[in-house]
Amino acid sequence: MRQRTIAKSVEILGVGLHKGVPVKMRLEPLDENMGIIFYRSDEGVSIPLSIENVVDTKMATVIGKDGIIVSTIEHLLSALYAYGIDNIRVVLDNDEVPVLDGSSSGYCMLIDEAGIKELNASKKVIKVKKDVQVTTSEGKRVALKPSSHIIYDFSIDFDHPAIGEQKFHFDYSIDEYKESISKARTFGFLHEVQYLRSIGLALGGSMENAIVLDNTKVLNPEGLRYDDEFVRHKILDAVGDMALLGYTLVGEYDAHAGSHYLNHLLTKKLLESEENYEIIDLEEADEESKVFEIAYARA
Repeated sequence: MRQRTIAKSVEILGVGLHKGVPVKMRLEPLDENMGIIFYRSDEGVSIPLSIENVVDTKMATVIGKDGIIVSTIEHLLSALYAYGIDNIRVVLDNDEVPVLDGSSSGYCMLIDEAGIKELNASKKVIKVKKDVQVTTSEGKRVALKPSSHIIYDFSIDFDHPAIGEQKFHFDYSIDEYKESISKARTFGFLHEVQYLRSIGLALGGSMENAIVLDNTKVLNPEGLRYDDEFVRHKILDAVGDMALLGYTLVGEYDAHAGSHYLNHLLTKKLLESEENYEIIDLEEADEESKVFEIAYARA
């Protein structure tokens, strides 16, 4: 099992969800052991992907360095993580990743266009050794549990007739991600959108790149892509947020009403003690290598 990058550079033009301004994004291959690096070409600043560089998690996952930020990185990271991309440079000429259609399927198509290149160095992953959990007084919970597989379980319970209680189990493979997770769009409520715009956020949001709901129904004319699209998107976000660990996660992620903020606390808590995790070289680990061989072979 070798580290991965993309085979060639690819780029796309879109708008940011919150600022609503045009942004050009280019994905560039990187050599082994370089990780994922965001580069603001308009500022000349590189921001390595790490939990230490997370500066905000209120409405999106935001990383920054020296006062320069890159916002709304979770959907792109989700796709990169799902494809097992270890090393890549993301070049942006503004402070937000383009939202595309509100899912990660566009990023998957971009990666498919670029192709996958295996590098000479062996792939390393982070394996959960002990249960780690973050909870709130409102009953929200995010947890990581030991497993030799990669599993995401998520449940939500919204007091809204179009959402209600939803659960989804995702057993990782690239094909399953593309089919069941990547197409799920972000969502928001009309009254929240109006408030966010009043404070200068969600300016690029529309029914072209989000599911919008009023008090009783989905407003998008085309409706939903899945009956449980909402919880599937929560898994999409969680996959992207776990990419902040710097390695592909081997273990079981389990959450109820999780968020970017709680996911950030969870990654920090996991890394607090080396008793919680171990870094595994897949060339030396038969069981975990088989998991990835199966997951990658289906794509």
